Amino acid sequence: MIEVLVALSIIAIVFASIGGLVATSVRGTRSIEAHLIRLETARAIMTALPDRDQLVPGTFTGESAGLPWRLDVLPFATNTQLSQPSARWIPQAIVVTVQSPSGATMNISTVRLWRGDRR
Repeated sequence: MIEVLVALSIIAIVFASIGGLVATSVRGTRSIEAHLIRLETARAIMTALPDRDQLVPGTFTGESAGLPWRLDVLPFATNTQLSQPSARWIPQAIVVTVQSPSGATMNISTVRLWRGDRR
């Protein structure tokens, strides 16, 4: 009888350990999946940007795949005077922020050149 109780105790401990491992794996998988959804949404927004002549500075918002996003088009901050009004090409900073329902955010930043002589 004691041997059966010891065997059941060992089995219970093993199952509890396996259950904890499975729960951790599920949480990790959900976290990675949510990260990839935010990343793919941000990439889709980046690829759908209008031509450089049509993208004006400012903040744009929307929703894609059920996730709210924000697009910021800003002057590119540099220590030099590269963004002079007479420059042929002016760099713009493009920042896409996608937020998941849990509150986690994904930011993707890039620089895009804007033709300065077409103002």
